[in-house]
Amino acid sequence: MEQKAIVTHGKRKRAIARATLKPGEGLVSINNIDIDYYEPRIYRLRMREPLLLAGEIAKQVNIAVNVRGGGMNSQADAGRLAIGKALAEYSPRLKKVFLEYDRQLLVADVRRKESAKPNRHGQARAKRQKSYR
Repeated sequence: MEQKAIVTHGKRKRAIARATLKPGEGLVSINNIDIDYYEPRIYRLRMREPLLLAGEIAKQVNIAVNVRGGGMNSQADAGRLAIGKALAEYSPRLKKVFLEYDRQLLVADVRRKESAKPNRHGQARAKRQKSYR
């Protein structure tokens, strides 16, 4: 019996990542680029964290990640979350490992940029100082 593909998503600020996990030989690609060639290096290492924690399980599956929106850091965090969720769904025992290492591998960071207020020249909350004398 052939196992179905697992599709998960991850969000961080404006970035949205969709990960598709299928049984395979350990290939991981981000936006059709092999993870070994993804630049900058710091974001490549961040996206590899769930794969390193998964160990041998990561070598049994192929993961394709599609990331859109946001900045590079947000895209890396969204991709990391999507990969972590997919691996945890594929092998439920990894859920405990991920939670002990970093909760952000399974749970999205819900913080968003505060919207700008009128008559404040782009600042969200900074107010003009008042001197009453």
